[in-house]
Amino acid sequence: MPNLENLRKQAKRYLRWHRARHHPVAAQIRDLLPRYRDLTDHQVLASGFHLSDAQELVARKLGFEDWAALQKGLPIMNSPTPETTTRPLLLGAEPQLFVSDIDASIAFYHDKLGFTVTFSYGAPPFYAQVVRDAARLNLRCVAAPVVDPRARDQDDLLAASITVEDAKPLFLELQATGVTFHQMLRTEPWGARTFIVRDPDGNLILFAGKGG
Repeated sequence: MPNLENLRKQAKRYLRWHRARHHPVAAQIRDLLPRYRDLTDHQVLASGFHLSDAQELVARKLGFEDWAALQKGLPIMNSPTPETTTRPLLLGAEPQLFVSDIDASIAFYHDKLGFTVTFSYGAPPFYAQVVRDAARLNLRCVAAPVVDPRARDQDDLLAASITVEDAKPLFLELQATGVTFHQMLRTEPWGARTFIVRDPDGNLILFAGKGG
């Protein structure tokens, strides 16, 4: 179970990451601290961020409103009594796509699918993240295909599934950019409307929304 000293160290680590302009921490700051919610990753990293902010971030990750509430509630949280156990909070998921060329993949997701680049590491780049609204995809460079292409195409082995409010407007938008569809827009037996995009490496990205 967490103790206060370890949580203080966590807060200092977040503060160091922010000062080092470590992009992955920006998403956590924005997701958990309301005052940063409307900022881009670059704006979050360029803004003021102090130890008290980092402590609040740690507190909110554990389900407390602020650092003071965490200090007060930590003894209860560490109690073995089942009634006082804090339920772990899942903050999001980031599918990892295996690609052969990070720059080419970034160009595809930016130019064709409307994503923006959160970060890109390495020279040449070997890891990157792209984001559109609440959808985040991590791109990992590999030397050879990880999934058998024949099995992937035959069995519709998805690399990621993204939920949208309404799939049709997005389908029409992406159709106009000239993307390759593994599956055109269709209404599923359970009512959802879906389509599947194929990226330059063959990764299959499912988009699913409400039926119409």
